Amino acid sequence: MKIKPFKGIRPPKDLVEQIQSRPYDVLNSEEARAEAGNNEKSLYRIIKPEIDFPEGTDEHDPAVYEKAAANFRKFREKGWLLQDDQELYYVYAQTMNGKTQYGLVVCAHVDDYMTGKIKKHELTRKDKEEDRMKHVRVNNANIEPVFFAYPDNLEIDGIVARYTATAPEYDFTAASDGFRHTFWIIRDGGDIRRITALFEAMPAMYIADGHHRSAAAALVGAEKAGQNVNHRGDEEYNYFMAVCFPANQLTVIDYNRVVKDLNGLSDETFLQKLAEDFEVEKKGETVFKPSKLHEFSIYLSGNWYALTAKPAACNDSDPVGVLDVTLSSRLILDRILGIKDLRTDKRIDFVGGIRGLGELKKRVDSGEMKVALALYPVSMKQLIDIADTGHIMPPKTTWFEPKLRSGLVIHSLT
Repeated sequence: MKIKPFKGIRPPKDLVEQIQSRPYDVLNSEEARAEAGNNEKSLYRIIKPEIDFPEGTDEHDPAVYEKAAANFRKFREKGWLLQDDQELYYVYAQTMNGKTQYGLVVCAHVDDYMTGKIKKHELTRKDKEEDRMKHVRVNNANIEPVFFAYPDNLEIDGIVARYTATAPEYDFTAASDGFRHTFWIIRDGGDIRRITALFEAMPAMYIADGHHRSAAAALVGAEKAGQNVNHRGDEEYNYFMAVCFPANQLTVIDYNRVVKDLNGLSDETFLQKLAEDFEVEKKGETVFKPSKLHEFSIYLSGNWYALTAKPAACNDSDPVGVLDVTLSSRLILDRILGIKDLRTDKRIDFVGGIRGLGELKKRVDSGEMKVALALYPVSMKQLIDIADTGHIMPPKTTWFEPKLRSGLVIHSLT
């Protein structure tokens, strides 16, 4: 893997909490407008600049992208974002529920993405790619990092541990998620060279979160290379910003489904059809959370049900077929409910497990949805096995928490 340090564009210590934000894709325009409030320093002004326009403004309007660039320039002119004077690596730690994961902020190489050394496990949508490509182009920067996993490496762990034993550059608990975010700077040239060499020996890295941002950053880099008649290969646009975590520190949590109707079936008929492939046990009002592979939870008309897939229904020899998201898509969403394409069908929505099963109950009890389906999460091993074999997971399979905060550091393409 080819990585490099970079001259990060960062907030002064005393402004970081005003500037930092959640990622652009985990909240809508209304939520971003509410979180930003009257804070003119909020990064939402750059990553969701439609909040500076009247409500209802199309976030894909060219004027909105131009506003992102204008706000980015403003942040730099006012000293709210300052560029480091040397190329550095950074350590970014996140603490959730007493567990801390330690990531290295680096620049990954566009060619490694294009040639498949940076491995993906999800398909991307062209419209979402193009949206982020426009954002990268207009700002000439990667404003937000992508989230990678790398094979565990004890020497890298040791280098990171030396820095995390010192006073951090940033240290705050975000009000919107309640998680602690801590940030250190690696300035020592020897450590920087050694980290670069250790990554160079790795066979692959894996996209955990940010498939569209990764695609957009790599495609814009390749685009710039094609436009530059004097392209050498060492220009800054050949790289994009990523936070890389050792795979053994990451946790994938459940990513659940809610469906608007039963495809014309009564509750009784729906449950009968489920019983063809699952052992169905009614739990009543007691919340049931799946605790192992091939165990599912259904919430329907005020009652929870435990589902256990019958052995004949499973295909455990297939790295994708073994996933519960595949099993439930095939046997419940497609066969019974008639939902063929999870990416386009308007009858289904997805709920990250961070919201808890109470969110599923709430959306069904409100009448917005008819039935909820909770799944056991995939493991990092499954994710890596699928990526290594060139397979693709079904949409909305993985949910990682905590999410990276945006605005701690930015990478300029020049």
